[in-house]
Amino acid sequence: MDGNDLLGMPGMELGPLRLSESLFGSLAVSLLLVGLAALLGLRLRAAPGPWQTAVEGLVGAAESAVRVLVEDQAPRVLPFVATLWVFLLCANLVGLVPGLESPTRDLSVTAALAVLVFFSVHWFGIRASGWRAYLRHYLQPSPLMLPFHLVSEFTRTLALAVRLFGNIMSLELTALLVLTVAGLLVPVPILLLHVIEAVVQAYIFGMLALVYIAGGMQAHEQTHGEGG
Repeated sequence: MDGNDLLGMPGMELGPLRLSESLFGSLAVSLLLVGLAALLGLRLRAAPGPWQTAVEGLVGAAESAVRVLVEDQAPRVLPFVATLWVFLLCANLVGLVPGLESPTRDLSVTAALAVLVFFSVHWFGIRASGWRAYLRHYLQPSPLMLPFHLVSEFTRTLALAVRLFGNIMSLELTALLVLTVAGLLVPVPILLLHVIEAVVQAYIFGMLALVYIAGGMQAHEQTHGEGG
């Protein structure tokens, strides 16, 4: 019995590979978002309609949040962080569809997202300052701090994965237990709780990723300041 079986996530055998339901869910959400983005891109108008206005408002809000932390680097960081927000929101809400489960209730999915954030932090940090200056900040204020910096990188990545997984898993289990005990007497409050929690968890994960990226991009400034 593997991890997906333990979590109630049925899999599918494809030759020597075992593909989990969470993988299909993640791919379906990604393809849906790509299709919607392409459709919206083809329907852009100088005089925006309601849908275009709503999307532009969301993009503007995301850009404002990103610009607060990274300022001039916002155009570079915004596509990644905004995509992360949108994907997580949609993936968290998939569980509202009868018969489907949120991909983010699978630890393998949240771990993959956390690893993606881990590499993005170093990618943006190196692009902002160069690899020499970026790696030098791990030795500040003393080379003795290197092991602590490395442990911090590992623990915050692990925390990102476990936090999202735990919250979405507990939310869906709570909803299932309540509906099992109370039947359909209280579906609306449960659905509202699911929507609110899905939005909050997507926002928190994206904001933590943004904070980590901003810290990586500003590390070289701290190094230069201490050196000066």
